[in-house]
Amino acid sequence: MIYPIYIYGSPVLRAGTENIGKDYPELEKLIPDMFETMYASAGVGLAAPQIGKSINIFVVDASPYGEEEPELKDFKKVFINAEIYERFGDNFLFNEGCLSFPGIHEDVSRKSNIWIKYYDENFELNDDEFGGTAARIIQHEYDHIEGKSFIDHLSPLRRTLLKSKLNAMAKGKYSANYKCKQVK
Repeated sequence: MIYPIYIYGSPVLRAGTENIGKDYPELEKLIPDMFETMYASAGVGLAAPQIGKSINIFVVDASPYGEEEPELKDFKKVFINAEIYERFGDNFLFNEGCLSFPGIHEDVSRKSNIWIKYYDENFELNDDEFGGTAARIIQHEYDHIEGKSFIDHLSPLRRTLLKSKLNAMAKGKYSANYKCKQVK
């Protein structure tokens, strides 16, 4: 099932999330549906708040970056009850977009490496270090489960310059080639 993507201005994007157990209703269906929704929207990551669910789960498929970073060729992961407990390394800029902010792309500075604890789709506990583009995508999706978004990393001046676009988006004035939902 392809879910609609909740757009900027929808309260669920700022609400934060709750951890879930392996008995979460229809989890075995939700995970493939999240991947299907992400692919249908041409994304590389998708967090539950973006489909209207205030739970701590996100999916990532960084394989589109596999040519530039061969270690990402088969990088497809599920993160449940994730907790980034260390961010380190150099700050680096990367031009980010977000399915919940159609048409907006901005340079965002993030740390190059992270340590993260999470459960995978089999509810096995993982404690992994990620770097480069993988770390960037994970941090972007992790922001969503904390009620944040990539625009929160922009300078006050840059956010001011985007204000009219964001206000229009919150009022339903945007263009996306995937299924969207606006909840006020």
